[in-house]
Amino acid sequence: MLRIGLTGGIASGKSTASARFRARGARVIDHDELARRAVEPGSAGLVDIVSEFGDRVLRDDALDRRALAAIVFHDESARERLNAIVHPYVIAMGAAADRQARREGVAVIVHDIPLLLESGQGPDFDLVVTVEAPEQVRVSRMVATRGMTEHDALARIRAQATDEERAAIADVVLDGSGAVEGLDRQVDAFWDLNVPR
Repeated sequence: MLRIGLTGGIASGKSTASARFRARGARVIDHDELARRAVEPGSAGLVDIVSEFGDRVLRDDALDRRALAAIVFHDESARERLNAIVHPYVIAMGAAADRQARREGVAVIVHDIPLLLESGQGPDFDLVVTVEAPEQVRVSRMVATRGMTEHDALARIRAQATDEERAAIADVVLDGSGAVEGLDRQVDAFWDLNVPR
């Protein structure tokens, strides 16, 4: 069994790489999805967030992600407080999903973790793969596909580790700056080299 930690900055191409790993047969555990589940209405995670940030981050008893983002992506202290709430829930949920995959005999498990470095999970995996792309490429993608302003896109990028910081803990760095097909080929080459047949 091979356990891979996959990371990369926002709009770097990480989701494309994750999809290719899934297509090749890996069990992908998406920590963004776990983070959404961790703060669903009625969850302990949501209660903790509201206790910390107040009702201003609620809308119709659900987390108002836009309101929360407006706070945490422009205030490092607020972001650290949010991460301290959410990360333990997500790490526990990821560990449970990992145990389930191992019980099922899954050969390759990929944990798709945007904040792998920031949450200190790098040493937990057999291999760490990061996807990187130049800042301006990422900003352009976020403006075009997510409807963000350039200012908000830059705030999100700069709230995360740098490509250089991620590369320093990675075993493999993939280039996500080009077309989907190019990144798919890089994942395929990694797979063929590292996954036992």
